[in-house]
This record gives sequence, structure tokens and C-alpha cells, in this order.
Amino acid sequence: QVQLVESGGGLVQAGGSLSVSCAASGRGFSSYTMGWFRQAPGKEREFVAAISASGFSTYYADSVKGRFTISRDNAKNTVYLQMNSLKPEDTAVYYCAAVYTFSKNYVARSPHEYDIWGQGTQVTVSS
Repeated sequence: QVQLVESGGGLVQAGGSLSVSCAASGRGFSSYTMGWFRQAPGKEREFVAAISASGFSTYYADSVKGRFTISRDNAKNTVYLQMNSLKPEDTAVYYCAAVYTFSKNYVARSPHEYDIWGQGTQVTVSS
């Protein structure tokens, strides 16, 4: 089982860019579907993006489609989220999540499908 540690959050002005990373320790990273979720104060955790174990399939929330890009480097046990054209409503704690999948092209989208979570990293977008 892997453990996850996010990094790269911070403060950015609206319209700017930021990249967050999630490093996994443990064995078998290339067999895990990886996802990014976010939670703003007073709101429920919401899906942002996910990538299959193979890296060939991705899925995005409509709110970030065209602005955010999820990618992974299985050799480095790391998944990335590149965020461009950031908006104040993107402000949230961003969580990395993982779930072991037998299908290497499956993309899990619901938080209930994931069973391993990082501690989160704060992203703040100022207007």
C-alpha cells in the first residue's frame, strides 16, 4: 500500500498558474488510479481530476476542464496537477488520493472509490 504526500500549494493571483505534486511511497504505484480532490471551507470535498494507473486515461471536473492538467510519472512515483488560469473559486485544500485498480485504464471519479488519501495542500487564489 502506498502513502501520499502533497506539496506545491501556495498563494497565487487570479489568472496565474500553480502546480501541485503528490509523491507516493511504498510499492506498486503504477497499479493505482490517482485522483485530485479539493475542499473549500464549508463545502463538501469535490472531484477535480483523475488519471488511470497506465496514465493513458484522464478525467476532469467540468469546472476545471481546459485549465487543469493531471499527469503522472510512474518512475518517480508522483502525480501532478498543473493549474492554469486560476480563479478565486479554485481556492481550497487540494487532496491527492489513490486506489488500487486491476484495470490499468480505469479512472475512478468518486471520492468513495478511493481509500488512500494525502494530508492536503492549501491553494489560495486572490482576486
